[in-house]
Amino acid sequence: MTTYTTKSGRTLTDGDIEALAQAAERGDYPGEPGDFVVGPPGRPRLCDEELVTVAFKVPRSRREALDRRAKSRGETRSQLLREILERELAS
Repeated sequence: MTTYTTKSGRTLTDGDIEALAQAAERGDYPGEPGDFVVGPPGRPRLCDEELVTVAFKVPRSRREALDRRAKSRGETRSQLLREILERELAS
């Protein structure tokens, strides 16, 4: 039987992994996040409404400037654009 060692040092067998997989398929995630179980996938919801995609084209130089500005603020491009949109619509 093969054994595996997690990042935290816990040893799992093929049987352990199969049991975890079956539990996950049922929606049951035993343990605490960070133990050997990763928290639920995805990021927190942005709002309670349905989200839609808005796409438009800009010159490459503007996108690069946008990315630089977002990076300098420790944000993603999407975060910065949402903030700009909210500020503009609030005025």
